[in-house]
Amino acid sequence: MELHVKYFDELTPRELYEILRLRSAVFVVEQQSRYLDTDGKDRDALHVFYTDGGELAAYLRILKKGVNFDEVSIGRVIAKKRRSGTGSALVREGIRLAKSEFGADKIKIAAQTYTREFYERLGFVKISDEYSIDGIPHINMILE
Repeated sequence: MELHVKYFDELTPRELYEILRLRSAVFVVEQQSRYLDTDGKDRDALHVFYTDGGELAAYLRILKKGVNFDEVSIGRVIAKKRRSGTGSALVREGIRLAKSEFGADKIKIAAQTYTREFYERLGFVKISDEYSIDGIPHINMILE
């Protein structure tokens, strides 16, 4: 696995296409949620992803304070091969980068409720009641 860390303008057209394709395949098609994935926040995000044999294997984006929350946030977390450890490794990289690149002392996420245990294993704590985003149950979590 090869780690890539890039701001929007550093992404190649192929990388951007593969990222948006994977996000759409999972968040729109698989989860049957109708929403605009290209939300205007990608231009200011730090894009963190693994490739394996030149193919996109996992992805997340980091947003600076004030974009989603008052805290730095991590979102759009996806691993093509689930339950393989790739997602956990990528989130750990995301945490490290949120601290080193954005000076994060807290990291807040809007996690799909079913992923709560995954994020708890990485140190996040639930801080909200469940709410819906585009018909999918979510909770807010924080890592301090």
